[in-house]
Amino acid sequence: MRGPMKAPTRAWKTVVGVVLVAVMLFPVYWMFNVSLTKTGDMRADPPHWFPWDPTFEGYAAALGQQLPALATSLFIGLGTVALTLVVALPAGYSLAKLRPRGAGVMDFLLLVAQMIPAVVMAMGFYAIYIRLGLLNTVAGLIVADSTLAVPFAVLLFRAFMAGIPRELMAAAQIDGAGTWRTFRSIILPLSRNSVITVSLFAFLWAWSDFIFASTLNRNSDVIPITLGIFRYIGNNTTQWNSIMATAVIASIPAAFLLVIAQRYIAAGVTAGAVKD
Repeated sequence: MRGPMKAPTRAWKTVVGVVLVAVMLFPVYWMFNVSLTKTGDMRADPPHWFPWDPTFEGYAAALGQQLPALATSLFIGLGTVALTLVVALPAGYSLAKLRPRGAGVMDFLLLVAQMIPAVVMAMGFYAIYIRLGLLNTVAGLIVADSTLAVPFAVLLFRAFMAGIPRELMAAAQIDGAGTWRTFRSIILPLSRNSVITVSLFAFLWAWSDFIFASTLNRNSDVIPITLGIFRYIGNNTTQWNSIMATAVIASIPAAFLLVIAQRYIAAGVTAGAVKD
């Protein structure tokens, strides 16, 4: 009896899964649909559920007006990735293998840091940046966005590097490698999956950031795409195809990176979860 019962159960699970995915992805589809809809058809009743008569005027306007903001977000994202890796890789290695005094306290502080709301951190950064002259600068956004990624990155690197056999480090030390050489020649090559995972999450957090951008960079002419879309909505409440086209273009890098790096993400996130 178990065999015949499994087929209907699997079918229902499949149907429920498809329905849930469709509901969650419907806003993405509607964004794409509106981006191809002509301005005169926006108020059609009933609405156009499919782009029967598509137009690309929204994409032309978006690329013409939002391209600098896209370039700024790309630069901020790459800068955040670089700064996060420079800080988190040595820190994770130290906590996992060198075990300095106070390592347990540091682990706890990193967990606490992840619980602090971004808006609270933005207020703190605002007070600091006024004195340092970093308001309305790209460098200030890179530093602020990195504070979201570094605690997560350090904990992930620590979990992964803790699972690397110490015999490899001992063999390197026998060959005359010091702490830095062991880290660079042994630990880093073995940590590829976790590095890709951290890089992707750091880039996505910086790419989608709005709180830091609106708080620390609101009076600058060089703005990221999230702030560009926000200003665009305020200035063009009738050109929704251009607004949605901008959102679609801004979503492409994130979707592309997730598709390309998904197998590395799965390996990196589960790193250190199971140990021998």
